[in-house]
Amino acid sequence: METRKRSRQEWARRYAAFVVILFVIAFGTSLSIRANLGSSPISAPPYVLSLVPGMGLTMGQLTMLMHVFFITAQVALLRRDFERRQWLQIGVSLLFGFYTDLTMWLTSFMQVPFDLPPAIGLPLRLAELLLGGAVLAFGIALEVRCDSLMLAGEGFPLAIAKFSGRDFSRVKICTDTLLVAVGSVFMLVFFGRWDWAMVGPGTLISMFYVGMMVRVFSPHIAWLDALLIPGAHRQQAGAAPSPDYWGGHTVVTIARTYGSGGDAVGEEVARRLGWPCYDRQLIDITARQMGYAPEFVERSEQNISAARLWEMVAADSGIPRSMNPSKDDAIFVSQSRTIRSLAQKGECVIVGRLANWILRDDPHVVRAFVGSGAGEAARRVARQLGIGTDEAARKAARVNSGRAIHCRHYTGVRWASPAAYDLMVNTDRMGIEGAVATIIGAVERSRKAAADTGPAR
Repeated sequence: METRKRSRQEWARRYAAFVVILFVIAFGTSLSIRANLGSSPISAPPYVLSLVPGMGLTMGQLTMLMHVFFITAQVALLRRDFERRQWLQIGVSLLFGFYTDLTMWLTSFMQVPFDLPPAIGLPLRLAELLLGGAVLAFGIALEVRCDSLMLAGEGFPLAIAKFSGRDFSRVKICTDTLLVAVGSVFMLVFFGRWDWAMVGPGTLISMFYVGMMVRVFSPHIAWLDALLIPGAHRQQAGAAPSPDYWGGHTVVTIARTYGSGGDAVGEEVARRLGWPCYDRQLIDITARQMGYAPEFVERSEQNISAARLWEMVAADSGIPRSMNPSKDDAIFVSQSRTIRSLAQKGECVIVGRLANWILRDDPHVVRAFVGSGAGEAARRVARQLGIGTDEAARKAARVNSGRAIHCRHYTGVRWASPAAYDLMVNTDRMGIEGAVATIIGAVERSRKAAADTGPAR
């Protein structure tokens, strides 16, 4: 995939930001522990051991030792493929251990005692757990956006995923589960009983809640790029193009429900405007760039099942997508770069592939959503594929569900949300011709507005 060489100034900014972000992650972890409902999965072994009577090491020191083990395992698995800059994980682990002890001290007064009446204590513990999880998720989202280093707790499952060829999210679930199991064994061995304050419902909640909150925060932290990337490099980094770089031309993006006729609308809009239309061509371009068969890209690009979504939610997305060996993420990253490149070259129509989101900050983009009722969609699919309407209705529902899940996973917003589009048209009411005319009218108004203001300089 396309890469960009970063300057020393940018690397310095990213490393400095990472030092601050690390504190946020440690603070969220400690705050969650203070809820007395169990630690997060990755903190379970060091937290349980730190409570053992006579233990001469703090939780932060035990966390350092665990991370050193993780780094050693990465080197053993990846060998020559272990990136040199990831040796900095050793320093990161030492700093994170220090932050862990510091934040555990800072939050000590927030420990929710067990002797409170359940009607008071339980809501307080749950509120503190959710607050701590949200802070932790915010830190992880910042870490991913920073895209410089990673905690050894994320590097370890990533190394396993690369070594085994497995998907990162699945490996992350397995390693988190293993860490909880190890923490539980330590608890039973050293304390002889189950203690819900060490490994409890908060541990399970954290496995899913943190991942969900990462996806809530991720779409709203693009502002961090202004701090991380010097102004001269932002365009090359894939940030929103400046108006003068864009050139003032109009681009149309069309999202569509399956069976609505959105593909036909896109093709006709492009034909009448004399622009190229990119729909299935994006599959061929992606396949060619990544060395995959077009059929594989077509099956994978917008086809995240509900079960797969739960795997992604359980994994907290603590690594940048550019580092993730997941084929789904790789396809999304590749298509995103292709869409930005095509949009910057000249006027065109782009159908599907979350182009409205990818180009959300770009000027002069008309974002349309084409939909229809379930009944008409089923009849249209049945005619096109030569199948019964019941089977067509099930297929349409399945495809639309996959597209909605795909959108939620990669953008954090609802697929059919009106806020994501400039106009929404219903082909049941307007027909294909009416939808085409409405979109072209919006294009003409957009071009007129651009002409009235003149090209940005």
